[in-house]
Amino acid sequence: MDLQKRVVLRNCGRIDPDSIEEYIAHNGYQALGRAVTTLRPAEVIAMVKDSLLRGRGGAGFPTGLKWSLTAKIEADQKYIVCNADEGEPGTFKDRLIMEGDPHGVIEGMAIAGYAVGADQGIIYIRGEYQLSSERMKRAIQQATAYGLLGEGIFGSDFNFTIQVRSGAGAYVCGEETALLESLEGNRVEPRVKPPYPGVAGLWGKPTVVNNVETLANIPPIILNGPEWFRRIGTEKCPGTKVFTMLGDINNQGLIEVPMGITLREIVYGVGGGIPGGKGFKMAQTGGTSGGCLPAAFLDMPMDYDTLSKVGSALGSGAMLIIDDTHCVVDLLKSFMRFFCHESCGKCTPCREGTVRLYEIIQALAEGTATVTEFRLLKELSTTMQLSALCGLGQSAPNSLLTCLEYFAEEFQAHLNGRCPTGTCKNLSVKSDAV
Repeated sequence: MDLQKRVVLRNCGRIDPDSIEEYIAHNGYQALGRAVTTLRPAEVIAMVKDSLLRGRGGAGFPTGLKWSLTAKIEADQKYIVCNADEGEPGTFKDRLIMEGDPHGVIEGMAIAGYAVGADQGIIYIRGEYQLSSERMKRAIQQATAYGLLGEGIFGSDFNFTIQVRSGAGAYVCGEETALLESLEGNRVEPRVKPPYPGVAGLWGKPTVVNNVETLANIPPIILNGPEWFRRIGTEKCPGTKVFTMLGDINNQGLIEVPMGITLREIVYGVGGGIPGGKGFKMAQTGGTSGGCLPAAFLDMPMDYDTLSKVGSALGSGAMLIIDDTHCVVDLLKSFMRFFCHESCGKCTPCREGTVRLYEIIQALAEGTATVTEFRLLKELSTTMQLSALCGLGQSAPNSLLTCLEYFAEEFQAHLNGRCPTGTCKNLSVKSDAV
């Protein structure tokens, strides 16, 4: 039985991404035509609300609600910004969506613009994604030549243009307000919220910021109806989720599965299991900022609400599968080093907290950590979650906190001078318990 379901990836690998004619031949731009010629903006928003689509960039905020907040505001200028920065380690779903079906993203942006009253769109693409940028620019040129972007789209009074902007590689640009600061040419740091971008975003104007995957869901929702979308996935989290599956798994790559599929079905059904007959140790969901789930959660449904209850998240869609030969402390050392490097330094909890977490984990790996330092890990992590300015600092401790809860015996072993997997070579064997 095929566990995958194509909605976002409906055209990827099936059409020539550089051909607008092939996209049109596969129902392309029909949703935009229907929206601007037969539906009022409020009706479009109502359809997106009724679909219960939630943002696929990580936060899971209801897309229709976000649009409705911006639509209500009177302004001389509004923007639609597509967040294609995708700096989360192990995540490349947005890149492959743009490379495989650029017109799907463009159509979603245009529908969003019509719904909220915006006439300008910007795609903010990670600087390393050169092919994505080239294909999006080419698709924009084609859509403009066909009259599907520009003035008087489908003979209506709706005008919409799109431009592509490249990021400079900072992880924090994935946070929507930091992304807007980058677009304005400022130092890349998150803004204090409120006000939220939907009220005062790019250049102080109302701005909808949506992820690539979120926008790619819009055309099929408008074309097939919200009821069709709700029949996929779960009652509270309908639709599909695109994952990038990496690590100790036989079938690596991009998958799209219905919301609510279990972790076991993903690992052993879609992923083909663990190579070399090794055991499953954990899955890190949502990228480096996500939680680490042990084998006890293999039968847990993969959706926003269920994962949040166990300290993890769907996040960016990255799924790192780890077998039982790896050391938890060694893995965390790599994760924490990343956040030290990527913290923008604006707020103290993140700037200082990420460094201190890394130092303690490194000391554990080297066998020099004290009990006092170890006990500080959870307190410091909780403080960061409650007080950091943006999602970077708030989510940086997620992997650590879940590991502390689900792999406590490995931390205890390291405090006793032992690495159960033999990964941390500098540790000497001790017999004294802490």
